[in-house]
Formats: sequence, C-alpha cells, structure tokens
Amino acid sequence: MPTSSRDLRLDFFRGLALIFIFVDHIPENILSYFTIQAVEFFDAAEVFIFISGYTAALVYGQTLVSQGALYATARILGRSWQLYVAHIFLFVMFTAEVSYTVTTFNNPMYNDEMRVGDFLYEPHVAIVKALLLEFQPTFLDILPLYISLLVVFPIVLLGLRSRPLTVLLPSFMLYLVVQATNLSVPAYPEGHVWYFNPLAWQLLFITGAALGFPGRHEQRWSRWARPALPLAAVVVAAGFVVKLSWTIHGIWDPFPGLLLKELWPVNKNNLSPIRVIPFFAAVAVIAIAMPANSAILRSPAAKPLVLCGQQSLEIFCLGILLSALGHFVLSEYDSAISIQLLVNLAGILVMCLTAGMLDWYKTMGRTQVPRFAAAQSGRGNHLGK
Repeated sequence: MPTSSRDLRLDFFRGLALIFIFVDHIPENILSYFTIQAVEFFDAAEVFIFISGYTAALVYGQTLVSQGALYATARILGRSWQLYVAHIFLFVMFTAEVSYTVTTFNNPMYNDEMRVGDFLYEPHVAIVKALLLEFQPTFLDILPLYISLLVVFPIVLLGLRSRPLTVLLPSFMLYLVVQATNLSVPAYPEGHVWYFNPLAWQLLFITGAALGFPGRHEQRWSRWARPALPLAAVVVAAGFVVKLSWTIHGIWDPFPGLLLKELWPVNKNNLSPIRVIPFFAAVAVIAIAMPANSAILRSPAAKPLVLCGQQSLEIFCLGILLSALGHFVLSEYDSAISIQLLVNLAGILVMCLTAGMLDWYKTMGRTQVPRFAAAQSGRGNHLGK
C-alpha cells in the first residue's frame, strides 16, 4: 500500500472500537454480550491504543522524513496539547453530568460509582490532580494514557526511524518488569493507581508504531503476519471458545467456564499476557484476511464506522458522555431489554450522525480554501492588468 493512500482498516476498526467502548461502558447492557470483550480476552481499549500508535507513526513518521525532527516533535506535542484540552473539557462535562444526576434523582450512588465524589469532597485538590492527569474518574482513563504515550513519542519516533529494535526491546523489557513486579503509576486519591498502567500499555502503542512507521509498514505486515497466520488463527479460535464459555457461564451458572480457575483473573490494568497474545494473534489474522483494498471497507454499511474512526477524538468524548447518560436513563427509568436496545441504538446513531457532520464540515473547509485562493489570485491578475 502506498503511504499516500489512506488505510481504511485503521478507520474502520477504530470506529468499531469507539462504538464498542460506548456499549461496554453502560453497566449490565445486553448489547455488551455482542462486543469483543464477550468473546475474546482483549477488548476495544487494546484496539484503540494499538491503532493510535500505528497511525501516530504513519502520520508523524512522514513528517519526520519530509520536514525533519524538530517540526515532527512540534506537531506531536501540539496534538498532545489538543488531547489534553479535550480531556479537561470532557472531565468538566462528565463531572457536571454526574453531579446533576445525583442532585436531580437524589442518588449519591453515582458519586462513588463514577468516582466523582472525590471531586465534590475536596474540589480544590481534585481539580489540580485532574489537571495533572492524576485524578481519573470512571470512563476518563483512556485519554490520559494516550496523552502520556504521545508526549514521549518524539523519542520513540526517532528510534524507530534508525534502529527499531532499540525501541522495541526496552519496551518489551519494561512490560516484563511490570508483569513481574506490579510496578504502577500512582493516582489520586491516595492509594489509587492509573487504571491503564502506561508502563504496560506502552507495549501496544509502540508495537503499533513500529508496524506503522512509513516506508516499510506494509512489508512488515506480510513479513510477520503470513508465517504466523496458522498459529494466530488457532490462538484466536481458542480464545474465542474459552472466553465465550466464561460469558455463557456468567449468564447461566450450570454452563462450564473453561479454564476459569486456571486463568482468572485476567488483569487489564497491567495488560496481562493473556490479553496481549490473543490480541496480536487477531491483528495477524485480520491483516491477512482483510487487505487494505477490501471492498467491505468502502461499502455503505462500513461508512459510518469509517467516519467515526476518522473523527476519533470527538466521537470518543461524545461516546463517554452518552455512556453515562445511557446508564442514568436505564437506572432511573426502565432497564427492560427493549429500552436497553433503544438507548444503544440512539447513542450509536448520535455518534454516527455526529461523525458524518464533522466529516462534512471539515471537507467543506478544505474545499473552500483552494477556491478562495483561486479567487484571490484571479482578482490579483485582474487588478494587475
């Protein structure tokens, strides 16, 4: 695939991950039995972080090659700042949403469930901790991880350009240290840690970046994915059977949960190897089974997901707010299956329509600039005669 063309697989699966994040964040949601986490040991978070690393290397790697390290660093830090501002805005909106619900329905349970009670208890401390990314209420823990990984990404990018192994090996060693020692990053309030431990989750981001660095990324796909395909397919199939048995066991106790005693719990905070191995196996299978020029990616059915993936930051923030709203609606009014399906459908529809509107707005903005420039040029020529 030429580096100039857009790989719609990235947009499609990132958009799908955003929809799944919305669905999975609504507690006891019937539709969550049909997302990745119900049938595999990994979930949409792994997909989101891996694709974020891949696209970061693809985009900023091109900048590094064409415009130099200084400008590439400036662009990366600029994007980090954009994510930081979005996170703070989302924090304010989320806190206001939860606080309003607590007072309206007189249900303090949401304070503890959404971890907003710490903010209401000592806001003067909590707001500072939020600005430092140490205070992460429920649902607001992915963006701080992404921001922290992107801030150090200029160094990673330089290493990937010259000697990828000098980046990949330390990344893997740090991951092993976390697994062996449970090393973590402290958070607020005291005694808490980052839910997504960046010392472990960096492995997904950096591996994705190594595969996505421009110039050799398509060759890397086939180089490591094709030989590993048979084994990867077995791992994915085994993970599907085992995790599906757990899901059914959780609904109907007599059904046996295969290897449940041996494998449970599967640590998400530190990205357990039981999550990582099936995920990379799934990446290998998808890389071969769905080529970049697949007609499925350009079908009308796939377009809403592709658009959501292309407007990932806005749709992610919207999805978080909609998840909380959906939870409140189901908790305070009615949690019947029909209402659950309606809430899910409404949320997904709002996300897809918003993505379409944002795409239209940005496309119009890009087309208006050349027209304006051409008009100004024609006017200048006319005045010069």
